[in-house]
Amino acid sequence: MFSIFEYVLIAIYVAVLMIVSRWIGQQAFSWMPPQATAESQRVDDLFSFLVSIGVFILLGLVGVMVYAIAFHRAPPEDYTEGHPSRGDGRLEILWTATPTLLVIWIAFQSFNIYQQLNILGLNQIVHLHTPLESAPAYAANVSDIPKPASETIDVFVRQWDWSFRYPNNVTSKELHLPLNRSTRLKMQAEKVIHGFYVPEFRLKQDIVPGRNIEIVITPIRQGKYRLKDSQFSGAYFALMEADVYVESLDKYSQWLAQTVSSDRTFAPNQAVAENIQPPKTLFKSGWYTVTPAQPAVANERKINNDT
Repeated sequence: MFSIFEYVLIAIYVAVLMIVSRWIGQQAFSWMPPQATAESQRVDDLFSFLVSIGVFILLGLVGVMVYAIAFHRAPPEDYTEGHPSRGDGRLEILWTATPTLLVIWIAFQSFNIYQQLNILGLNQIVHLHTPLESAPAYAANVSDIPKPASETIDVFVRQWDWSFRYPNNVTSKELHLPLNRSTRLKMQAEKVIHGFYVPEFRLKQDIVPGRNIEIVITPIRQGKYRLKDSQFSGAYFALMEADVYVESLDKYSQWLAQTVSSDRTFAPNQAVAENIQPPKTLFKSGWYTVTPAQPAVANERKINNDT
């Protein structure tokens, strides 16, 4: 049996573990790219929580092993076996109940955060402090800030090309998003599964052919980002990237107006450029390679026959 002093030491050790694991969990926020959407805050909260739990378990096990090695080593000539733990009902319950409760706790925290992500729809309000680059964003009451405008942008993806159609029916190779405004992205894939992923947004959504996939994002940080395909979609999927711009509502509206008046151009497609190059090796594998889609027309305005 443990003495009162030993129980006190264990309590102090657990308290120190909780403080250290919590501190490291807070440091985990700096391991990720800057938060560029309101949704990224919830995802980072979950990441920090999981890091704290992992550090607590790791340091706890390492501490127990170091304590056993330092104070409970067998003498050099002692080859007897230790006390068997099999059949100890209390120990069996402890190491069965503890992981079970821990997994349930993690599942609850994950569900809670993902539920908040689902609530972040077109009515979400985000209050920004100044300066934007250094201060976090906090949810505010609807009565504090006027209701933001909503946008719906169609996202089309194919091997290996991204294109975006805006509310004014203009198609572009760039994704422009208004700052502090919730935007709905309606995504469609042509042949294979693709993945919409911007590291600073923290949201990764698979796009399945034949299905209309929608996500809602709320950009809170101005800047230029890079859209990547998170799913392996063939030989040139690493080249499948697009520029993402988060800008003020005035600049976003100005860009839409300029795009309408711009001339139609064929956007460059690096996959097509590499596909037409001659082989760089002396040996041919004979593997079948999908021919990249031809460059799409940028700044093209689609005529709406209903109007």
